[in-house]
Amino acid sequence: MSKAEKARELFMEGANCAQAVFGAFAQECGISEEQAFIMSSGFGGGVGRLREVCGAVSGMVMVLNMIYGSADLKDKTAKDAQYARIQQVAEEFRKECGSIVCRELLGLTPGHKDTPVSEERNAGYYKKRPCADMVALAAEITERFINQESACR
Repeated sequence: MSKAEKARELFMEGANCAQAVFGAFAQECGISEEQAFIMSSGFGGGVGRLREVCGAVSGMVMVLNMIYGSADLKDKTAKDAQYARIQQVAEEFRKECGSIVCRELLGLTPGHKDTPVSEERNAGYYKKRPCADMVALAAEITERFINQESACR
C-alpha cells in the first residue's frame, strides 16, 4: 500500500489530516502509529480547528522533522536545510491545491471562526470535504521527497 493510500485510509477511519499523514509514516519515523496519532492530535482542522495551516501540511512537516530534523540548537546549517525541505514540500502542495491554509482549501470566509468541536464523520462530511484527497497528496509528496533525498545520498 502506498503512503497516499495509507493516509487516505487513516483519514477515512477517523484520523484528522495531520494524524493521517504522520501516521502513514510512523514506522519510518521510528514510532508507533499510536504515538504518531498522539503527537499530531492537535494539528487537525488547521491546528485545533483554527483553520490555519492545513493539517496535511503539518503532518508533512512532522514526518520531515522526525527523519531529517536536528536537535543541535546551534547548528544553523541543519536548521536552514530543514527549512528548505519544508518550504519545498509546502510549495509543491500549494502548487497542486492553491494554498496551504485550511480555511482557504475548504472555501471558508477569511474571518471564519470555528468551534473546537469536531464534526461527526458521516457520508455528508466526507462528501463536502476535500481532506481525503489532501492527505493522500501530502503523503505522496512526502514519500516522493524522501525517495529523492535517499537517491541523492
